[in-house]
Amino acid sequence: MTRGFYIGRFQPYHNGHHRMVDRIASEVDELVLGIGSAGDSHSRHDPFTAGERIMMITKSLVEYDLVTYAVPIEDLDRNSVWVSHVQSMSPDFEVAYSNNPLVIQLFEEAGVEVRQSPMFNREELEGTEVRERMIEDEDWESLVPGPVTDVISETDGIERIQRVSETDANGI
Repeated sequence: MTRGFYIGRFQPYHNGHHRMVDRIASEVDELVLGIGSAGDSHSRHDPFTAGERIMMITKSLVEYDLVTYAVPIEDLDRNSVWVSHVQSMSPDFEVAYSNNPLVIQLFEEAGVEVRQSPMFNREELEGTEVRERMIEDEDWESLVPGPVTDVISETDGIERIQRVSETDANGI
């Protein structure tokens, strides 16, 4: 049995993430989704709480015949111990998925196999695009799985991101 690990901020979980999970699902038996920056919420850059992001992921992955674990991962300002921090918060895993150069470097130094996806950078841009469309009241729903739309509606996520964007002096 192989268990993979995929970390992201998932602000929100969108179709780029979903395509990545679809690819990973063909390679592993179980998948741990690390909810990065778990303590951040209520800002333009990170509007949703870790719990809301877990709801988005859990509801979106119901369609897969894949055991998944969504695990909140708090930020750590010491890269040298980041992998052990992630491992302490997560079920054991054999392979990590990322195209982030720092994440790859840290996992490889720790002896963890890393597999990359050519779509990763585009996915990061999609997250920014989704949030900007929410703020501008444009079509964002087509960029996310249906269950994510439901969670954002349930949590008044559009009103939140629009409100915090007005007051977010740092423009983050």
